[in-house]
Amino acid sequence: MRIKIDALMDESGVKFGTSGARGLVADMTDLVCYAYTAAFLQYLAKTGELVPGTCIAVGGDLRGSTDRIMRAVFRAVRDKGYDALNCGKVPSPAVAHYGFTNGIPSIMVTGSHIPDDRNGIKFAGSGGEILKSDEPGIKSETVDIPDGLFDADGNLPADAEAPAPVSDAAALYADRYVNFFGKGRLRGKKIGIYQHSAVGRDQLEEIYAALGAEITLLGRSDTFIPVDTEAIRPEDAELARKWAGENSFDAIISTDGDSDRPLVSDEAGNWLRGDVAGILCAQYLGADAVVTPVSSNSAVEKCGLFKSVVRTRIGSPYVIEGMTKAAAEGFSRVVGYEANGGFLTASEIESRDGILRSLPTRDAVIVQLAVLLLADEKGMTVGELIATLPERFTRSDRLKSFPSEISRAKIAGLCEGDSMDPIENMEKQLSGVFGKISSYDTTDGLRITLASDDVIHFRPSGNAPELRCYSEADTVERAEALIGLCLKVMSSWK
Repeated sequence: MRIKIDALMDESGVKFGTSGARGLVADMTDLVCYAYTAAFLQYLAKTGELVPGTCIAVGGDLRGSTDRIMRAVFRAVRDKGYDALNCGKVPSPAVAHYGFTNGIPSIMVTGSHIPDDRNGIKFAGSGGEILKSDEPGIKSETVDIPDGLFDADGNLPADAEAPAPVSDAAALYADRYVNFFGKGRLRGKKIGIYQHSAVGRDQLEEIYAALGAEITLLGRSDTFIPVDTEAIRPEDAELARKWAGENSFDAIISTDGDSDRPLVSDEAGNWLRGDVAGILCAQYLGADAVVTPVSSNSAVEKCGLFKSVVRTRIGSPYVIEGMTKAAAEGFSRVVGYEANGGFLTASEIESRDGILRSLPTRDAVIVQLAVLLLADEKGMTVGELIATLPERFTRSDRLKSFPSEISRAKIAGLCEGDSMDPIENMEKQLSGVFGKISSYDTTDGLRITLASDDVIHFRPSGNAPELRCYSEADTVERAEALIGLCLKVMSSWK
């Protein structure tokens, strides 16, 4: 049987998300996952990156469907003539880091922060993530499916096996931070680790213990919890404040499901916004060029800490493209981060203690450690450190079960109405809810700057049927009020 990947996308409903494919678990049959993996490998072979016998690193998160999908990935790798290395259940950046370090491609089975009824497959070449420019090539592939391999429902035989896991990827990832920062560097710090169902929870414990922190493990879960660092659940906010009140933590740290997006709190248990933590991480690393999506907090420009700030569309592939360009322009310490806090480095970072090799994929651990160590070096608490930045507060939320085609049409209507003046049209269609508009940006969705210097941003999610909204203002109360207004407006679009 021959399958065209572009047709399979339409038929299965499994679409390309960030650097890979995502969809409902029910749609991600073994056959679909096998075909996507085979197409990725065929594409890399055509670019000259793969030869028979090459090893492919494979890892996964803790979702209920991950083991099954990993078995389909392993079978596709083997059938295409390559060796599969089972990295086990480890963070996405650990798998990518292992691949980059050893010069081999990697595949991570994860749905990141989205609910357990969804999953995904994230692809990376030997030197970096699959970018948007690679997607057409993968989509154009046609793959051959061995006769009789799958049943009528697209399932592999029940006895399909995966190779035994190896520990190299997890160990290499932990060593990255322990070796750079030095054992005992966090001695005297009291850290809470919110474990929930994050795949990197054991690696976090290992890293922080090696760095000398006093650790308290919190909230470990045997069922998957969709922790989204960009839209923190009220219960997670409440838990952090409760734990902080019961202990004398310097901070609480955590990650999302595949542990590439960080959570770090202040001493009172207030979670930092990812785009605020990203600024502090870039500051600690001495960055001269920072690349971040259009949705990130504008304090990155207003703080005046960096020679260059580049704005991109939302998604790590766009940030990576921006970092590559900045490095080519001669900047020596190029970093990037997303509003969700995932941090990327395009340059080697040297310090008196060692060298932190570049890792051009989202990572969580570097952000947590940088915030803690920057506060320590300045003799401040994390809360006091945050107060050194310009007071620009951001909030975000989303409407679920909102088809992307509807949200795109509504946003296009705001920009392309019957008025000759787009701003006048926006003000008219929004019925004066937000007041006067001074400018707008359509780099990704619709980001509107109001005459008050407040910001609202509407954007369809790229990997789920959700409509996201963001706000930015000079006070927490105003940012929250704007989000409430955004949700009210978006609800009327349904």
